[in-house]
Amino acid sequence: MARGNHQSSPAGRALGLALLLWAAVHTLPGIAQSRPTLAERIGAASEGDVIHLNAGIYHGPVTIDKRIVLQGEEGAIVEGDGESSVITVSAAGAEVRGLTITGSGLSLQAMDSGVVLHESARGAVVANNRIENNLIGVHIEGAPDSLVKNNTILGRRDLRVNERGNGVYLWSAPGARVIGNAFRYGRDGIFTTTSTDNVFADNRFRDLRYAVHYMYTEDSTVRDNVSVGNHIGYAIMYSSRIEIRRNISRGDRDHGLMLNFVNYSTVEDNAVVDGGKKCVFIYNANANEFRGNRFEGCDLGVHFTAGSEQNTLVGNAFIGNRTQVKYVGTRNLRWTEDERGNYWSDHAAFDLDGNGIADQAYRPNGLVDQIIWRMPQAKLLLSSPAVQLLRWAQAAFPAIRPGGVVDTAPLMRAPQLPACVNRELNR
Repeated sequence: MARGNHQSSPAGRALGLALLLWAAVHTLPGIAQSRPTLAERIGAASEGDVIHLNAGIYHGPVTIDKRIVLQGEEGAIVEGDGESSVITVSAAGAEVRGLTITGSGLSLQAMDSGVVLHESARGAVVANNRIENNLIGVHIEGAPDSLVKNNTILGRRDLRVNERGNGVYLWSAPGARVIGNAFRYGRDGIFTTTSTDNVFADNRFRDLRYAVHYMYTEDSTVRDNVSVGNHIGYAIMYSSRIEIRRNISRGDRDHGLMLNFVNYSTVEDNAVVDGGKKCVFIYNANANEFRGNRFEGCDLGVHFTAGSEQNTLVGNAFIGNRTQVKYVGTRNLRWTEDERGNYWSDHAAFDLDGNGIADQAYRPNGLVDQIIWRMPQAKLLLSSPAVQLLRWAQAAFPAIRPGGVVDTAPLMRAPQLPACVNRELNR
């Protein structure tokens, strides 16, 4: 029988074509299978898993609702949709590490953020990330014992200051800590309200409205932070029992430190230098202790209002301020304790017995100062004979001196700051 050409069936041809296409997809360069999205990978993970992200762009928003670690290598970017928060954490103990996080929405009402830690995210960690161009960097929305550490948090430079969010916004999160971060270009670096037992330490702040802003917060610590070139360094308001230690404010334009309705707090071993207006502004603040601080190079060393009572100021150094103290009040305030006062760079006094205490008391303000503060137009008369006579009479007859600050044991030398503060100032 003659042999004819063998022709494959339609089914055979279809099978062969399918095999060729399969081989092409799995062998040709540049053609890959679709990979799971970041949200799908999180959804498929189990408690305790670590999700490693290689360099590349991963799309948000995503929600972490189980205790996992989301860990990125250098170049791993999680990018939001510009409409909401980028990463939301609702699981206790979850961690977000090593990522660039960007692209939140711009709604202050919705609190759009790079990372949100919900109240259920107890002990969550946000560490070693670059969080940039979001409205709010990290929103700690009631997550107790959470940790925000060693992140770089950069706000939106294209927005006006009042349109920006804060670097870290903390609300009602007992035990939360913000440590070792670098903040720039937001509204406030760290803003906290209605919270307790928080620690803000070893952070650096630049180009902000306030570096640290406290409202209605108690029993907390601000220590070892550095604020440079902000409007206000440390604004502590309506709070009690705050420890403010070893912080630096350098070149902050309005106030280095502001205490407004603050009570029973400690301000110790801080340095406010080269400020624009006031090193320290104390307004209706009571029963606070100021010890071992350096207030240097401001127009006004301390502005102390009449509503502030029972405050202790001892062992501080007031150096080279244009006006050391402004106190408009009639009470006498004695800034001395156990025969030890403060150092005043403009106090020309002797120490004949060599005990380190000046032999003459220091009064930073006189009757003329108070007249000028109450009636600024009186500055025109400063060089007049009448004013000179008034200054002489006040010096000769102490009984006519007005109420004000008096340091009965001024120090002959400025107390030394802690070594860690001096090292930072000398950098």
